[in-house]
Amino acid sequence: MKTFQLKGLPREIVGKKASKAVRKGNMIPAVLYGGEPVAMPYEGALNTGENVVDLGRGKGVVVTSFTVTQDDIRGLVYTSEVFLVELSLEGGKNTMAIIKDIQFHPVTDAILHIDFLEIFENKPIVIDVPVALEGYAEGVKAGGKLSLEMRKLKVKALYREIPEKLTINITTLGLGKTIQVGSLHFDHLELVNAKNAVVCAVKLTRAARGAAASK
Repeated sequence: MKTFQLKGLPREIVGKKASKAVRKGNMIPAVLYGGEPVAMPYEGALNTGENVVDLGRGKGVVVTSFTVTQDDIRGLVYTSEVFLVELSLEGGKNTMAIIKDIQFHPVTDAILHIDFLEIFENKPIVIDVPVALEGYAEGVKAGGKLSLEMRKLKVKALYREIPEKLTINITTLGLGKTIQVGSLHFDHLELVNAKNAVVCAVKLTRAARGAAASK
């Protein structure tokens, strides 16, 4: 999987008012959730922009608040590709992360806030990976129409095992047939979508129905 390098500027003042001021400066407020839980109450040292959110049951997570520029984030958000993010915060260490959530303005679609999640070499992550269809389906040759129902599949794996796309061969897919999640297998990956979810199908068209009826 490709890596996207992103620079961030830690911020100490948070809240709605502070976030609004950040956006006026062509910046986007963001947070990084630490991937390793910490014991509560937390007594470790924190860096600039960090705080600990209590998750309950004696566990917490370190959250780092920072900002990124609109221009820097554009190539990460407005694309069909999926990236691992090498996040570099001023005054801190580089951190590998993935996008956890993005909040958009309901009218303008402007990015309001981004959540990142820290990832580790030895711990699997769950992430959406684009689907790519390969081959010329038998059902399409017979007059059917190919339909891609799921453009991305949710996979669970170590981040170094995650590919840029999931290639599915559809050569033998017949007219009126489907490929479901449960029939797919990729080395080192676990698909976490519902097994009966339809990934792609060759649908009957009027021409195909007419050809079948005339035989």
